[in-house]
Amino acid sequence: MRIQESAEMYLETILVLSKRNPSVRSVDIAAELNYKKSSVSVAMKNLRENGYIRVDADGFITLEQKGREIAETMLERHTLISDWLTRLGVSRDTAIDDACRMEHIISAESFKAIKKHVLETDGQKDA
Repeated sequence: MRIQESAEMYLETILVLSKRNPSVRSVDIAAELNYKKSSVSVAMKNLRENGYIRVDADGFITLEQKGREIAETMLERHTLISDWLTRLGVSRDTAIDDACRMEHIISAESFKAIKKHVLETDGQKDA
C-alpha cells in the first residue's frame, strides 16, 4: 500500500533528525519543516495509528520497522537525485528542491535505473 507524500516527508524528516539528535519530538519536526505544531501533531497521530512510528510517554518519536523502511527509501532517493542533479550543473538549492518533489513520485523501476546509471558513471558497478 502506498502512503501519502506528506507521510513520506514526515518519516524522512524523523529519520534525518534522529541521525542528528538522540531524540526526536513533534516540536523538532515542526521546526525542521517550518510547519505548525498542530499540523505535525495530527500527522504524528496518523502515523502512530498506522504503525509507522512509536511515541513514548515523554513524546519521543521512534520509527517502527515499516516507517524506517519508507524513510530510508525516501532519504536514499533524495540524496542520490539531488547529488546527481548537482553534478549535472543544477544549483545545489534547486537540486535539493527538485529532488524533494521527485523522490515521492518516481517509480521504483525508474529510480533503480537512475541509481544504476549514476553508480556506473561514478565507476561503482554495484547497483
